[in-house]
Amino acid sequence: MSKRRDCKGRILRNGEIQMKNGRYRYKYVNNFGEKKYVYSWRLDVHDPQQADKPIEASLREKEKQIQADMFDQITPEGGKLTVLALVERYVSLKNNVRPSTEASYRTVMNILKKDPFGSKRIDKVKLSDAKFWLVQMQKNGRGFSSIRTIRGIMRPAFQLAVDDDLIRKNPFAFELMSVVYNDSVTREAISHEVERKFLKFVQEDKHFCKYYDGIYILLNTGLRISEFVGLTKSDIDFENMKINVDHQLQRYIGVGYKMVEPKTESGIRQIPMTEDVAECFRRVIKNRVTPKVEPIIDGYAGLLWLDKDGKPMVAMHWEKYFQHICDKYNATYKVQIPRITPHVCRHTFCSRMAAARMNPKTLQYIMGHADISVTMNTYTHLGFEEASEEVSRIAKEKSKKSIRKVV
Repeated sequence: MSKRRDCKGRILRNGEIQMKNGRYRYKYVNNFGEKKYVYSWRLDVHDPQQADKPIEASLREKEKQIQADMFDQITPEGGKLTVLALVERYVSLKNNVRPSTEASYRTVMNILKKDPFGSKRIDKVKLSDAKFWLVQMQKNGRGFSSIRTIRGIMRPAFQLAVDDDLIRKNPFAFELMSVVYNDSVTREAISHEVERKFLKFVQEDKHFCKYYDGIYILLNTGLRISEFVGLTKSDIDFENMKINVDHQLQRYIGVGYKMVEPKTESGIRQIPMTEDVAECFRRVIKNRVTPKVEPIIDGYAGLLWLDKDGKPMVAMHWEKYFQHICDKYNATYKVQIPRITPHVCRHTFCSRMAAARMNPKTLQYIMGHADISVTMNTYTHLGFEEASEEVSRIAKEKSKKSIRKVV
C-alpha cells in the first residue's frame, strides 16, 4: 500500500493529513482518551512562513510538544483552568495568613475578575504575556509597590500549576525590575539642620506641641511606625534603659485593630534608650489621659498613644500629623523643608548611626532588618560630608601612628 504524501511529495506520519485548502492537521488521543486536533499551514520547521497566513509553529513542532507533554503527564489544556481560577485555588490553600496578606489576595482576585487576563487559560499564558500585562499596569498608573505585590501572588500561583503538571513553565518566573521600573519615591534622610528646625517648630506650636515627644522618639530610635503605635507602658524598661519590641499594631478594614508579631524573627528585639528618649517616654506616660474604657487589643493594654476618644492611634494618624506639620511649616516660612514622614524618621536614624560608624551588624539588629543588605544600602545614602569626615578621621589616626613610631 502506497504511503500518504503531501502536495510536495513528503511522506506524512500517522495522524497527519493535508486538507484540501493546503492546511495540515494532526489527530491524536490525549491522556484522558479524548480525540484532539492541531493545525498548521506548515508541516516542517524549515517550511517558510506564508505571507498571507498567521505566524505559528509548524505542525511537527506542535506534535513534538504534545508528545512531550503526554510523556511528562502534563494535563491537557492546563486543566482548562483560567488565571483567576488558578489564583483562587492557590489562595484556598493558604491558612493562618496575616490580615494584610488576605487583603492582598482579595485585591489581586478583584483585579483579575475585571481584567481580560483573568479569563485567559493558564496554558495559553506565555512569558511575554505576563510581562506585557505588568507593563500595561504601570502605564495605566499602578505603582511599582502594587505591581510587586501582584506579581508576588501570581508567581507562586503559577508555580503551583507547574508543580501540579498543569503547565510546563512558569510565565511569571522573571526578574521584576527587568520589566517595570521602580517609580517609588526615594526616602532621603533629613539633615541635622532640618531636624533641628522641624523639632523646634513642633515644640513651639500651640497645636502640634503635643506630638513633640512622639516625633523625637521616632527620630531617635528607628522604630517602625506600626511598632511605635503598638507600644504599651510595660514595653518601656526604664531600669535597663531599653524598649522591648515584639509586636506591632495594625488596623484592617472589616477586621479592626490587631496586634501582630513582626514579619520576621529579626523584628523581635530590644532597642537601647538614651536618657533624652527615656525622658520623652516619661512625659508621655505622665501626660497620658486614662480613658473611660481602657482599650485592650489581643491581650495588650496600656497603649501609649490614644486619640481624643480614647481609641488607639494607628500609623495613619501619625502620617497625617506629619503631613499637617510640614504643610503648616512651609506655609509659615519661605525656606521650605522636605516632606517628613514616620518612615523618613526611621531612615534618618539609620543613616545617622551609619554615619557615626556603628557596626553594621549592630545597626541591623537595632533596625530589625532580616537582611543585612537592607542595612548596608543605608550606607549608600551617605554624602560628601560623611565621606570627608571619614577621610579626615583616617588621616588623623594615620598621623598619630606615625608620630608614635618616630618617638
